[in-house]
Amino acid sequence: MTTTPNSKVVGTVLGAATVAMGLIAGAFYIFACGVMPGLARSDDRVYVEVMRDINDAFENPVFFLSFFGALVLTGVSAWQVRGTPYRGWVWAAATAYGLAFVVTVLFNVPLNDSLKGAGDPTALREEFEDPWLAWNVVRTVLSTVALGCLGRALVEHGRFQRRSAPLSPSGSVPSRGV
Repeated sequence: MTTTPNSKVVGTVLGAATVAMGLIAGAFYIFACGVMPGLARSDDRVYVEVMRDINDAFENPVFFLSFFGALVLTGVSAWQVRGTPYRGWVWAAATAYGLAFVVTVLFNVPLNDSLKGAGDPTALREEFEDPWLAWNVVRTVLSTVALGCLGRALVEHGRFQRRSAPLSPSGSVPSRGV
């Protein structure tokens, strides 16, 4: 059984990756379940204006910290746990979110950018709405899968740490405190 160096750091990075992933999966999910269905009820001009405003609002350091943080922290975590029995869960999460990240960069962002130009709102919406919705579902599913994998990895990390903990003279695992 291989132990990971500095398991508190490993657990902290894995936990931070899980939190960042949850924030991103939730952001994509809320668009799929609420924002876009609500916007679909709007006329074309309102739809395009609101999507432009939403896209502008998302370009902020807090969102970027989560969006890029989920990728970086999951990647760092995958490297840190490479010798553990639960490494597959973290690598699966890294792969799933890596794909969601690529979908966002290659499809959703260019579609968002297509709304920036002048043009007929009906034509802009027609070229934007269905493809953006479809790609958002893909990245929602992928980031949710990544979140589930990271959650499982956290559980397995805890089990691994308990199994790796030295026994006290009485034969029990010493308390780690709260």
